[in-house]
Amino acid sequence: MTCPICKKAPVARYRPFCSKRCADVDLGRWMTGSYAIPVTDEDAFSEDSPHDTPSRERPH
Repeated sequence: MTCPICKKAPVARYRPFCSKRCADVDLGRWMTGSYAIPVTDEDAFSEDSPHDTPSRERPH
């Protein structure tokens, strides 16, 4: 396995990254939304969901 950011060999302390810098780059990408886990509306609001209305809608 190689570092997912720069492709160097990983270091045990920062695994799977090679350095704190690469770990921080990855964290920054998650925090800014560069990485996202795709979700469909069906996944977000299943029949088992306790909420009837999507969170982005506000009651009047």
